[in-house]
Amino acid sequence: MKVDAKRFSALLTGLFLLVAIVALQAAVAEDVMHAVSGIVKSVDKGTKTMVVKTADGTQHTIKWTDETTVKGVDATGKGVAAGSVDTYEGLKEGTKVSVKYTEKGGEKTAVAIKDASKTTAKAVTQ
Repeated sequence: MKVDAKRFSALLTGLFLLVAIVALQAAVAEDVMHAVSGIVKSVDKGTKTMVVKTADGTQHTIKWTDETTVKGVDATGKGVAAGSVDTYEGLKEGTKVSVKYTEKGGEKTAVAIKDASKTTAKAVTQ
């Protein structure tokens, strides 16, 4: 009987460790990345948000941070922080963008923004 109790105890301990490891991995899992492309309808520098309207008419309010990477702007070589500030000052209503973002609690935070209108213009002229 002692052997069975030890095996049961070892099995129970192993099962507990397995559940703990799975829970830990789920807790530290990276955020799911989403992407949206559309036209900038508005930019609010005060709240660091922009509204992007997609082709189907859906409007996405997306905030940015100093960690948001930016592509397709003249300020890219100045560093992320300076590039980010200049980019949002340069983004205007009507600019076509592609935005990669994460979402937590219904709040969308941009991870990367690409000025798609400049890419499209380059591709057409080449």
